[in-house]
Amino acid sequence: MHHRPTLFKACVFVLAASAAAMGVAQAADSKLDSVLARGKLIVGTGSTNAPWHFQGADGKLQGFDIDIARMVAQGLFNDPSKVEFVVQSSDARIPNLLTDKVDMSCQFITVTASRAQQVAFTLPYYREGVALLLPANSKYKEIDDLKAANDSVTVAVLQNVYAEELVHQALPKAKVDQYDSVDLMYQAVNSGRADAAATDQSSVKYLMVQNQGRYRSPAYAWSPQTYACAVKRGDQDWLNFVNTALHEAMSGVEFPTYAASFKQWFGVDLPTPAIGFPVEFK
Repeated sequence: MHHRPTLFKACVFVLAASAAAMGVAQAADSKLDSVLARGKLIVGTGSTNAPWHFQGADGKLQGFDIDIARMVAQGLFNDPSKVEFVVQSSDARIPNLLTDKVDMSCQFITVTASRAQQVAFTLPYYREGVALLLPANSKYKEIDDLKAANDSVTVAVLQNVYAEELVHQALPKAKVDQYDSVDLMYQAVNSGRADAAATDQSSVKYLMVQNQGRYRSPAYAWSPQTYACAVKRGDQDWLNFVNTALHEAMSGVEFPTYAASFKQWFGVDLPTPAIGFPVEFK
């Protein structure tokens, strides 16, 4: 004797089929598929902030953000050159994502919880902080030497409402001189009007790479912030792919490329990722 399926079972079957169909449709609509079909990656970035993104002598964009974008293109097409860069201002980084003008933004974007309500952040690819730049022949060697000098130390910093507070987080007694531009800030150090300059650690490292033997920096940094690329919210397949490309650049098969870029722009030799049990799960 054959039994007809109950109404409940029939409804469950229909719902399951509908969910499966929706899943297939969502996967087919992923930006991952459209980027692959287009044959190039479109990335929003800047053009005036070394070592992150700036124009070289040949007029082409270069920098760490540019290299990061090329690593994603390598993962997509096995060809790091298949990237079209859209030069954008800092305040266009999120709007250009939301309007699909770019596939992703890589522009030294600081990760914040409020921004994460607007865009989806990728895995972090750099941890930034504030560091001190000193002349190579400075009598101050490490942060404790500078702290011990109290108000005998003068620190140059780029002018902003938080400048003194920022410097005093590391050197509570130091004198703080504010300057309208980074060039004037560095000139103060070069001329001896300031004992040190406080600025982004990445800028300090890059300046030391470009001026071998002229500057030094204590082994200390503070006020951390995280940099990541950003993509439009709601497309998990695309976010998963970009994360995979970045993860393998920082810890897997593409690590030599990431390490070479890190060395070029920041002068740092990265340790080879540990072999064996993935450190992410320890």
